Amino acid sequence: MNIKSVNLETVCGITSRLPENQLVEIAFAGRSNVGKSSLINTLMNRKSYARTSQQPGKTQTINFYNINDMLYFVDLPGYGYAKVSQETKAKWGKMIDRYLENSQVLRLVFLLVDIRHKPNQNDCQMYDWCVEYGFNPVIVATKEDKVKPSQKGRLIKEIKEALNVVEGTPVIPFSALKKSGRDEIWEYIDMVQEAFVNE
Repeated sequence: MNIKSVNLETVCGITSRLPENQLVEIAFAGRSNVGKSSLINTLMNRKSYARTSQQPGKTQTINFYNINDMLYFVDLPGYGYAKVSQETKAKWGKMIDRYLENSQVLRLVFLLVDIRHKPNQNDCQMYDWCVEYGFNPVIVATKEDKVKPSQKGRLIKEIKEALNVVEGTPVIPFSALKKSGRDEIWEYIDMVQEAFVNE
């Protein structure tokens, strides 16, 4: 897709009402510092539209990016080891859960995991939530440039086993540095957007 316009249209906090969008929504979930903002910026062809940070837990809201007035990228709060209270983490969890349950136009979830690390309990819970609400997430294994090509097959197999993924679930290795995986991710987005228009 040729990105002509990007607009951060809605920002939802813990108590905010979710927008009732008419365009298809594509959500991005992952633990803090896994590279969600970097992935979104790469897909949007923008250097720093979605704010990236070395500090885990920077995204504390659900951010809705309008892309070309055709679809929304939905950046969910990073979960996991962010330096916030347990109470805040629980509220973020409820916020993500509420979004997955209530969005009428969400059709695809990308779940990001760091290719270097085996998915943890939070990743597994996020995956299970998605499946529970009828989404089979596409797994994006980020930071691909930080591992040797010879290790990739084994690491992807470990990710699939740890998450106990539905058979046939794609795992796409991605590097924001090399932009590897970008086109493959866009293929899924384009396919879902086209199917939504024809619903």
